[in-house]
Amino acid sequence: MLKRSRQQDSFSDKLHRYRGIILVVSVPLLLISFVLFLMPRSPSDDLISVESDNVRLGRRGSPEHRRSRSYAVIFDAGSSGSRVHVYCFDESLNLVPIRKDLELFVQKKPGLSAYANDPQKAADSLLSLLEQAEDVVPKELRHKTPVRVGATAGLRALEGDASDRILQAVRDFLEDKSSLKSKPEWVSVLDGTQEGAFQWVCHFELHSIYIKIHRLHHKLPREVSVEGNRLGEVQPDSRREAAVKKDVAICLGFQMMPPFLLKGSYKYGGHEYEVSSSASGSNIDKCTGAAFKALKVNESACTHMKCTFGGVWNGGGGDGQKSLFVASFFFDRAAEAGFIDPNQPVAKVRPVEFQEAAKRACETKLADAKSTYPHVEKDNLPYLCMDLVYQFTLLVDGFALDPWQEITLVKKVKYGNSLVEAAWPLGSAIEAASSST
Repeated sequence: MLKRSRQQDSFSDKLHRYRGIILVVSVPLLLISFVLFLMPRSPSDDLISVESDNVRLGRRGSPEHRRSRSYAVIFDAGSSGSRVHVYCFDESLNLVPIRKDLELFVQKKPGLSAYANDPQKAADSLLSLLEQAEDVVPKELRHKTPVRVGATAGLRALEGDASDRILQAVRDFLEDKSSLKSKPEWVSVLDGTQEGAFQWVCHFELHSIYIKIHRLHHKLPREVSVEGNRLGEVQPDSRREAAVKKDVAICLGFQMMPPFLLKGSYKYGGHEYEVSSSASGSNIDKCTGAAFKALKVNESACTHMKCTFGGVWNGGGGDGQKSLFVASFFFDRAAEAGFIDPNQPVAKVRPVEFQEAAKRACETKLADAKSTYPHVEKDNLPYLCMDLVYQFTLLVDGFALDPWQEITLVKKVKYGNSLVEAAWPLGSAIEAASSST
C-alpha cells in the first residue's frame, strides 16, 4: 500500500520532497553561471580578423572601440630617401597592429635633399607616401591624427636657405593635400638632441638600449651626449670647424689629394668634388686622426667620475655595458660592407670587424667599388671608407670598448610577436600621441 501511494505522488509533491537536494545542486550552478557572465570575453573574440586588406570587425573593431585608439604619422626625411611610419596606439599608448603589422612603413628614393633647387618637387615627392599613410587611418580619426616631418642628415648638409625653402614647401603641401592634422612647427630639421631623444624613447618603449650616430658632416661634431645607459649622438658645430677643418675635409674628400678615400667624383651637400688619390696609396691612420679630433678623444674635459669622450658622462658603467645594442647607421654600413646579413633583424659583431672592413674599403678604387660593394648606393660609395673608420674609432676610442667585445647591431626590435623598426619616428609618434590625449 505504501509503494502504491508513492507512485501516485504528484510532481509538486516530488519537488517538495527533494527540495533540499535541488537547492544544494542549483545554488552552485547559478553562482558559476553568474561568474561566467561577468568574466571578459576571450582575447580571440576581441581581436580584429584580417583577411588580405579587408578588415572583418569583432568587438574591438567596432566604431566605438576604434575611437578609443589614436594614430600618428611620421615622415623621416633622410639623406638617402623619404620614409613614412604610421603607428596606432591604444589608450595606454601600447602599439596596436595596423592590418598585419605593428606599423605601416613605406619608403622611396631619393630624399628631399636631392631636390635642393626645386622645393616644390621635393614636397610633391611625398605624395605617394602620404596617400598610403592616410589610407590606413580611419576617416573619422584623420582630422585629429598628427602628421610630422623630421628632416635629418640630408637637409642639414644643404647650404644657404635651400633647407628652409624645402621645409616651407612641405608645410604648404600638407596644408593643401593632407586630411591629417598638421602644424607648421611639426615640419622641421631635427637637431642631434631631438633625434637622439626620440630614438631613446623608441628603444625604451621596445625595452632596448642603443648607440646612435650620423655620418660625419663637412662641419664638425657639436655634441656627443650620453643618457641612460648608452646613447650617443654626434652632430656638426661651427665652433669646432676651424680647429680640424683640414683633416675632416680630407676625410670627406674635399681636397685634391686625400690619402685614404676612393678616387673619383664626390657629391656632398649640394656640391660635386673631383678627387684623386695620393701617390703613396691609402692612409687609414690619417683618417683615424681626423676622427680623433672630431670626437675630442684626447681632450681632457671630464667633470664627472667617468667619461667617454669630449667630457661626456659614460652612463655610470656597470654590467649593463657588457650587453650593448647599436642601432641605425652601424647596422646599415655593416650590411653594405658585407660582414652581416641585411635580412636579419639583429646581428652579433665585434668592433674589430669595422676596422677590418675599413681597411678593405680604404684600399679600393672608386672604379672597382661598385662590384666590390654591390649593396652600397652609388652616391654613398665614396664615403664607405670614412664611415667605417669613424664607426670603429667611436666604439673603441670614444666609448672605450674592447675591439673584441661582442655587441649587437639592431635593425628591428621584437615587440610581442612582431618586429618593429628601431628608429626615432616611433619615439616621435609616442610623443605626438601622448600630447593629443
